Amino acid sequence: MAFIYSESNHLNDSKIARLATPLKVLIEAESDSQKKKGGALEWLFNIERSSRYGETIQYQDEFSTFTATPEGTGAEADSIVDTYRKFIEHIPFMKEFTITKQMMDDSIFGIGSDAKRRAQNFVRAYYLTMNKIAEAAIANAKNTSMTFNKATVDLATADGKALFATDHKYGAASGHGEGEQSNLFGLNRYKSDDALLTLSDVEDAITKGAAKIRNMKDENGDVLGYVADTVIIPGNLPILEKYVKQVLGSPYDATTSSNGINIHYGNWNLVVLPTWQYELAEDEKKQTYPIILMSSEANKNLAGNMFFNRVPLSIKNWEDSHTRNWIWNGYCRFGIGFGSYKHICLVESYSASASGTQTQI
Repeated sequence: MAFIYSESNHLNDSKIARLATPLKVLIEAESDSQKKKGGALEWLFNIERSSRYGETIQYQDEFSTFTATPEGTGAEADSIVDTYRKFIEHIPFMKEFTITKQMMDDSIFGIGSDAKRRAQNFVRAYYLTMNKIAEAAIANAKNTSMTFNKATVDLATADGKALFATDHKYGAASGHGEGEQSNLFGLNRYKSDDALLTLSDVEDAITKGAAKIRNMKDENGDVLGYVADTVIIPGNLPILEKYVKQVLGSPYDATTSSNGINIHYGNWNLVVLPTWQYELAEDEKKQTYPIILMSSEANKNLAGNMFFNRVPLSIKNWEDSHTRNWIWNGYCRFGIGFGSYKHICLVESYSASASGTQTQI
């Protein structure tokens, strides 16, 4: 993501002029470093440029399969109709930092350490903002909206439901038919009040959740057949993380001692979201454990998790006439949201004493 620089004509202080270029280079270097590190935005979202106020994602059904026709008769007429539409509005974000006159006075031989840190942290804050809003969108995806840094973010999908819901819509009555399907599932831990999470529970959740994604229906009501390849979990559930890594990381069946083949080995990417801090129950036996499964291919093809970069980080700097401090101001604007729900599902493992409104899996 490129940067846009703008310098005011007030940079007539020779010391400011001497420091402007090194700080700009420092910011660019930090940008390159942060881009190489990646994050939730890069791993889980489709990133696209935008030149408009917002972006609209339009879904429609498709032609059905060809039908046989008796000799001498005409073809059966078919048509395509619009089904659901999603609009993602771009939100502006801003931040600024100040290099005081005293800092500049003391920077005799170059950029002072405080100025360096502020410039580097400025860029980190930009990338952190985008990654944190991406993580927050996933973590709050059972809701149709969330508040992030004073902004209200629309999290509803094209059918108006939350990303994870039991009553998602597909199709249209005026097209090839309509229906409902769920991508929010519950796995009851053997209907016992004493049931702690087990390795077998985690394997069941991943196996059954993957099958649900594969059998998601398109706008015609036909099975899509996408293969799930990404597991997403919160950052504060070490028991769940341990079991997920055991299920995914061994070529042998992790739940038995028979050295049977592990069907999950080598087929998954694990993403742990550090800022997704899942609410913990006082009694571990009543703790619900969420596991999100996603198909990267479906996410891309169906416009699932979307991030539109309207204005990349734009930086302007000037000298304040009253204080003679050097002010750096950053502005960016982007939109984030969900178009489809068919690329992803949430499986929640819970005990009998924990309430669950999910579709049982």
